[in-house]
Parts: sequence; C-alpha cells; structure tokens
Amino acid sequence: MRRADRLFRIVRVLRGGRLQTARMLAEKLEVSERTIYRDVRDLQISGMPIEGEAGVGYTLRRDMDLPPLMFTRDELTALVLGARMVQAWGGAASVASADQALQRIEAVLPADLRERLDSILMYAPGHRMVQPLKERLDLLHDACVGRRVVAFCYAKEDGQSSERAVRPLALYFWGGAWTLAAWCELRKDFRVFRIDRMQEVDVLGREFVQKKGQRLEDFVKQAGKPPYVSEPAVAASIVQG
Repeated sequence: MRRADRLFRIVRVLRGGRLQTARMLAEKLEVSERTIYRDVRDLQISGMPIEGEAGVGYTLRRDMDLPPLMFTRDELTALVLGARMVQAWGGAASVASADQALQRIEAVLPADLRERLDSILMYAPGHRMVQPLKERLDLLHDACVGRRVVAFCYAKEDGQSSERAVRPLALYFWGGAWTLAAWCELRKDFRVFRIDRMQEVDVLGREFVQKKGQRLEDFVKQAGKPPYVSEPAVAASIVQG
C-alpha cells in the first residue's frame, strides 16, 4: 500500500468519530503501531485536526472535518500542475507549502480521484532554480508585502554593475526567470531586476509609503500592458536594471 493511500485511510477511519487506538489502526491497515504513530504525527504537522495521543487513541475533530473533495479531471490536473510548478520554481517556503498541499489533497480525495493523480503526466522541471534563489525569492516577497526597502548589487547583461536601493512592488515569473518590479531610488523611476543577477541582497529596516506615481498600479500603467504579458513587452516600456 502506498503511503498516501495509508494516510487517506487513516483519515477515513478517524472520520467515523469513534476513538481509535494505534493498535486498532495498525490492525486495520496491516502495519506496525510505530508506523501509525509516525503517520498520525505527520498528518497533525500538515494541519489535519487529529486529537489524542499515543497510548490513549485518536479522533478527528468533527467541527473541522472536511467533506470529500470532488474535482473534475481537468480541475485536478490544474491543481497538481500548479503545485508542481510551485515546487519547481517557487520560493523555499512556497515549495514546502506546495508539498503539504499535495499531501493534504491526496489524503482526502475519494479513491477514484486519487487514482487519477498518477495519470497526470505534466511536469515542471526546475533545475535552474537553485536553493539560494528560492531563499532570495522568499526574502524579496516578504519585502514586497512588508514594504521595506531592499539594497543589493546588480549586474546588467552587459557586465556593468551598480549598487541599488529600491522599493519592491511585486515579483513576476517569465517561464524561466523571476524578476522584481520596483521603484529605483537611484534612477528615480521604475525598474525591473532579474533576481539571479542580484548579489548581497539586504532587506533594510526602512519602510516606504506607496506614493502616487510609484505604486504597482502605476508600474503596470506605465508598462502599458496587463501584468501577465511577456517579459519583452514589459521591457519595451520599463527599463531593466
């Protein structure tokens, strides 16, 4: 039995409302009690509202119980592909969340839908997204949300480098590269920076207030395109670096 199937069955048994000991669960699933303890702990860590403890028994909180997830084949494909893309190209924190989300979705899917997961043959290899870039992505996203100025050394494609202090607005993924849209304090204008060309990135303690003409909506308006257009179209209106 696959581990995902075992986790799903544990949740299904606990949904019955009766207290289940590790021994009872082990007998139902034909595994050791040690395996049950480990599986229950992992389910609790992932956010499943399982109450109880070793030697006493376990139950699933009824007020937090989830109904069976009923997705169409296309919806399930979109969810799994999206999670796989996050696993490949997301920040370190997003990757961990995508892993947990897939586990939780699989754990509560009806059996017929769980079988479809293995038949989704769409993948998103992310070999160029090394761990330091994943961590930098998290750092920059936190700076965007917290509206904190970011300082870094930036190298352009022609080899020229400069030190920048920018007001980060949003991150955009262009099918192979992440870029940061920001208001550059050096150029006094919007700029787009590839995060793989940034060095010595430091989020400063200085917060900034979004001013008219320097906001994300102003950036999009100046680009003359919606934020989901291709990188060359944006670069035509907003200078990179």
